[in-house]
Amino acid sequence: MDSEDLKLDRVLQKASMRDNTVILTTLNAAWASPGSVIDLFVDSFHSGVRTSSLLNHLVIIAFDGDAYRQCAKIHHYCFALGTEGVDFSEEKRFLTSGYLEMMWKRLDFLRLVLEKGYSFIFSDADIMWFRNPFPHFYPNGDLQIACDHYVGNATDLRNIANGGFNYVKSNERTIEFYSFWYSSRLRYPGYHDQDVFNAIKHDPYVADIGLEIKFLSTAYFGGFCEPSRDLNKVCTMHANCCIGLRSKIHDLRIMMEDWKNYLSLPPSLKRLLTLSWRVPQNCSLSSLN
Repeated sequence: MDSEDLKLDRVLQKASMRDNTVILTTLNAAWASPGSVIDLFVDSFHSGVRTSSLLNHLVIIAFDGDAYRQCAKIHHYCFALGTEGVDFSEEKRFLTSGYLEMMWKRLDFLRLVLEKGYSFIFSDADIMWFRNPFPHFYPNGDLQIACDHYVGNATDLRNIANGGFNYVKSNERTIEFYSFWYSSRLRYPGYHDQDVFNAIKHDPYVADIGLEIKFLSTAYFGGFCEPSRDLNKVCTMHANCCIGLRSKIHDLRIMMEDWKNYLSLPPSLKRLLTLSWRVPQNCSLSSLN
C-alpha cells in the first residue's frame, strides 16, 4: 500500500503545469451525485473559452468514498483525503459544525500542497469557469483572492474576500500565512475560514511576513453576491450568497444556459448586446437577510 503522502505527490506531479501549478477543488458525496455540482463544474471547463485544456491540471480532492468513486468515473486526477472518524459525505449546510470542520480540513490540506512546492488555483466546485483566468491574475502577488464585494482597488483591505477562489504561489510567505490562518481558527471558534481571513488580513503579522495580497475584481471573478455583469469579460462565476444544494443547482443550470446562449451569438452581437444573467433566482440575496 502506498502511503497517502506518496499518492498525493504522484497525483500533483502528474497534474501540474510546467511551473508546478495545479488547479484544486474539493468534493463530497452530496456534490458528487450525477447531475449535481461536480458535473456542472467539469462541463463549464468544456464550454468555456480556452478552459478545456485546464482540466489536465485539475485535481479533485474527495472527502469521502462515494465522492472518490464518482470522481474516478468523470475525471483522471482524483485524491482521497483521509478524514478519520468524521463523515463528510452529507450536504453540509453553511456554518454548521460539520461544514466548519470540512472547511478547516480543506485549508490545512492546501497548506500541505504549498509546503510540497506546488502553487495552486483553488476553486469551489460551485464556480463555473467561462474563460482562462491566468491572463487576469496579477504578475506579482503571493495570494490573489476573489471577493464577495470588491471596492475597486486590488490592494484595499476593505475588499470582502471569498475563500472559494484563490491563486496562491508556493513560497515561504504563503506557507507561513496558511499556517497562521489555520492556527487562527482557535482564536475565532465557530467561524469559518473565510470570516477568519477577513479578520486576520488586518493583523500586523501578515504585513511582517511580507505577504502580498491581491483582491480579484468581480468584473472578471464574480458571483451571485456581486455578479460579473459583462459576459465579454467574465472568467468565473460563483454560486455564492446561496444556501441549499437544490437552489444552487437550479441557478447554476440557468447560468450555464445563459453562457451557452451567449456563445451561440455571432461576434458582432456579442459586442453590441448588453446581456445579463438570469440568475440569481432561487439563490436570491433577500433569502439571506
